Amino acid sequence: MQQDNSTIHFGAGPATLPISVLKESAQAILNYRETGLSILELAHRGNQLFDELLEESKSLVLELCGLNNEDYEVLWLQGGGRMQFSMIPMNFLDKDATAGYIDSGFWAHDAQVAAKQFGNVLCLASTQSTNYHSLPILSEAIPAHLAYVHLTTNNTIYGTQMKQPIDCLVPLMADMSSDIFSEQRDYSRYDLFYAVAQKNLGIAGVTLVVLHKNMATKIVRLLPPILDYGQQILSKSVLNTPPVFAIYVAMLMLRWIKEKGIAQIEKDNLQKSNLLYEEIERNRLFKAIAKTSDRSKMNVVFRGAEPKTEQDFLSFASEHHIKGIAGHRSVGGFRVSLYNSIGIEQVERLINIMRRFEQENI
Repeated sequence: MQQDNSTIHFGAGPATLPISVLKESAQAILNYRETGLSILELAHRGNQLFDELLEESKSLVLELCGLNNEDYEVLWLQGGGRMQFSMIPMNFLDKDATAGYIDSGFWAHDAQVAAKQFGNVLCLASTQSTNYHSLPILSEAIPAHLAYVHLTTNNTIYGTQMKQPIDCLVPLMADMSSDIFSEQRDYSRYDLFYAVAQKNLGIAGVTLVVLHKNMATKIVRLLPPILDYGQQILSKSVLNTPPVFAIYVAMLMLRWIKEKGIAQIEKDNLQKSNLLYEEIERNRLFKAIAKTSDRSKMNVVFRGAEPKTEQDFLSFASEHHIKGIAGHRSVGGFRVSLYNSIGIEQVERLINIMRRFEQENI
């Protein structure tokens, strides 16, 4: 049970990690698998220990995604989401071809802008004009001539989340950085998906990329090996020195997710978000922002009834050891991130703080 004087971090990323993962990571820094070496000193080439780490992490990803080793590749890369925004069109968008993008938020828009450097971009739908408070609606079928379609499954800044994958006859790419492994999902609907490891998956410094092996045959231009998915596959993610510790923490998170089970994680995430949204709707000092049907289970975004309310509540929450709930600098207000590592009791404690704040200010 979370103690009243302990700090709860609801930040959007880097995010809270389970205490068991923190403890095991700390032990590995001191002595990795009783080798007398720190995980920070572990060699990455010709080293059985690192090979085993990579193999287990790959197997866990495929298992949790319901995919198989014959059809899909797992890569651990660097450069974050923005590197993937460029790598995808570099590899798969010829200068005379067109890719489709769904503009559902800041990061989805960033990916769309990056793609324009390499080919033509068709914005299939956008809610930018309404400040991304809802998800775009596809009014027409996706054209079959597109090189691929790119979407973002969860929008951390605006608190919206796609509930179902779109129907698509061309390769489908997805940024799943903030909601991967948060619910049961048909990952086989996607030809490539990626996740920045600072939310549900681990710590900053590594990016998970999962792609269908057929995609390696669709690369459209000669690229430096470091930017070529095919070369990264051949090198098994060690074309350059990999972020060993970040991969290790991601593997620990994958073990934790498997042990808890994604079905239970999905149930907990739904309960956490429902509890918080219900309090926001009830509480006279707060108001929800995102369209009800599009609300995210991962990032709950809301505002105060008045500007002063927002500053006062941030201070009040901090005094009660609640951290990381300020909204993104571009939108203000509040953002409470309910990633897998956040427990139901921690959300209940936040709700109690919100109620106390209401009682003292009404």
